[in-house]
Amino acid sequence: MKYIEDINVKTKGRLGVMLSKVKTCVLHGLNGYIVEVETDVSRGMPTFSIVGLPDTSIREAKERVRTAIKNSGFEFPLSRITINLAPASLKKEGSQLDLSIAVGILLATGIIRDRDLSKVSFIGELSLDGNINKIAGALPLVISLKDKGIEKIIVPYENKDECSVVENIDVIPVRNLYELVMYLNDEIDIEPWKTDLSSLFKNDDELYADFSDIKGQESLKRAMEVAAAGGHNILLIGPPGSGKTMIARRLPSILPELTFDESLEITKIYSVAGLLKDNFLITKRPFRAPHHTISGASLVGGGRIPKPGEVSLAHHGVLFLDELPEFQKNVLEVLRQPMEDGYVTISRVNASFTYPAKFMFVASMNPCPCGYYGDPTHECTCSEREINRYLGKISGPLLDRIDIHIEVTPIDYKDLGSNTMSETSESIRKRVNEARKIQIDRYYKEKIFCNAQLTSKDINKYCKLDKECVKLMEEAFNNLGLSARAYSKILKLARTIADLDKKESIQIQHLAEAIQYRSLDRKFWR
Repeated sequence: MKYIEDINVKTKGRLGVMLSKVKTCVLHGLNGYIVEVETDVSRGMPTFSIVGLPDTSIREAKERVRTAIKNSGFEFPLSRITINLAPASLKKEGSQLDLSIAVGILLATGIIRDRDLSKVSFIGELSLDGNINKIAGALPLVISLKDKGIEKIIVPYENKDECSVVENIDVIPVRNLYELVMYLNDEIDIEPWKTDLSSLFKNDDELYADFSDIKGQESLKRAMEVAAAGGHNILLIGPPGSGKTMIARRLPSILPELTFDESLEITKIYSVAGLLKDNFLITKRPFRAPHHTISGASLVGGGRIPKPGEVSLAHHGVLFLDELPEFQKNVLEVLRQPMEDGYVTISRVNASFTYPAKFMFVASMNPCPCGYYGDPTHECTCSEREINRYLGKISGPLLDRIDIHIEVTPIDYKDLGSNTMSETSESIRKRVNEARKIQIDRYYKEKIFCNAQLTSKDINKYCKLDKECVKLMEEAFNNLGLSARAYSKILKLARTIADLDKKESIQIQHLAEAIQYRSLDRKFWR
C-alpha cells in the first residue's frame, strides 16, 4: 500500500492537470460510437456533475465512481468536478462508461501520470470495492473502436476472451481500479490477451440429434436437404406424430459450418443481448424455437432500450415456430418484413436501431384443429368453418415468403419397424456443403452466400431457363395461380436443386421438383 500512500501525498492539495480527456464507446444497436469523457477538476464547492445526455445508469455512476476510487485507496478530490460526454448531442446509455469517468478523474488529479491516451479506450462497470465488472455488448464495442482507429482497449477481465477474438487491437484485461492505475503508471506490465481460435471451431456433431434416427419420410428428408443447401424457408404440414418437430430439430445437424465472419456477427448480437455466458464466441448456427405465447416485440426486438428479438438471435441460423397457427396472427405478420429484407429496424423517440435477421424460417402445423384433415387413417372431426378459421391465421403474404411447402404423411409400420440404417446427417451435410461452396464461388462478387438471398436482378442473371423449362413454368404459373414472389421462389429452389445435382444450368427435372414444393398451399388454402 506504500505506492498508494506516496501517490496520495504527492497529489494532496493540488488539482493536477485540471482537465483530462479519455475515450470510451456507447452502442446504438450493433454500432458503436466513440465518446470522449472530458473531466474538469477545479476549485469551488465540492460538486460532481455529468452532462452530455447521460441516461440514469450513467448519472448513477457518480456514486459508484466516488466509492470505487476511495475503496481502492486513492484520494477523491473535494473539488468541483464536471464531466462532459462529447458529443453532447448523442444520447449515452450503459454502465460501461464508469471506468472512463474514473480514469478521467484520476488523470485530472495527477494520480495517473499524464500520458498520451489518444489511441486508448476504456470500457467497464465499477463495483463499490473498485473491482471492474463484466459488461454486455463488449464485442461490438471493441469492433467499433478498432474500426475508428483505437489501438488499445482496457476491458474487464471477464470480457477478455470475448474481446480478444478481434484482430489488430491490443486487449488489456484488468481486474480492478488499483491494477489499472499501476498499469497506466508503468508500475506493472499487462500483456495483451490473445485467444486460440483454432480449437473453437471443432466439429461437435454429437451436440445434435441425427437424421439417421428418422425412419422413412424420404421425401421430407429431401425437402430439408434442399432447404439447408439453399437457405430456404420451409413449412411442414401434417397430422400429429408424423415427425414434423423431430426432423425440424435435426436441421442444424445438416447445415453448413459457420465461417469466422458469420460467427462474429452472431456473437455481436448475443453479446448485446447479454446471452454469451460461458461461450465467448458462438461457433454453431443458432436454433431458436420460441413458444407460441411470444409477443411481437419479443419476436422482432424492442423494449425501452431496444434489444435483439428472436429473429436476430436466429441470424445465420434457424427460427423454428412449432404449431404455427397457435401464434397470434398479428405476431406472425411482423415476420414478413425481416423475412424479406434480412434485417429489423426498431424506432424509438431518440434513435433507430437496426439488427440483422438473415435466418432460415422453419414452421410446422397441423392441417386443422384436430390435426387429422386429409389423414387416411384417422377421421377429421372439424367442420369446414373451423378448418378455414384455423388455416386463415396464416396469411397469403406470409405463405408467399415461405419457399417450400411440404405435406408430411404418417409413417408406415414397415418403415417404423425396419432395422435398415437411415442416411446420417454427416453424409447429407457433405452434399449441402458442396452445394453451398458452389453458391459462394458463384456469388462472391454479389456479396450473397446462398440462393435464398438472390435478388430479382440476380435471378435474371443466374436462374435462366431453356425453352422446355419456360413452357413448364408458364403452365405452372397459370394453373396454380402463382404470384410474382412465388415465381421467384420457384426459380431459386430450382437453382438450389441444380447445385445439389452439380449442374451448371437449371434442367426440367430441377424445375419440376421446385414446382411441386410450391403447390401444397393450393390444396389447403383454396
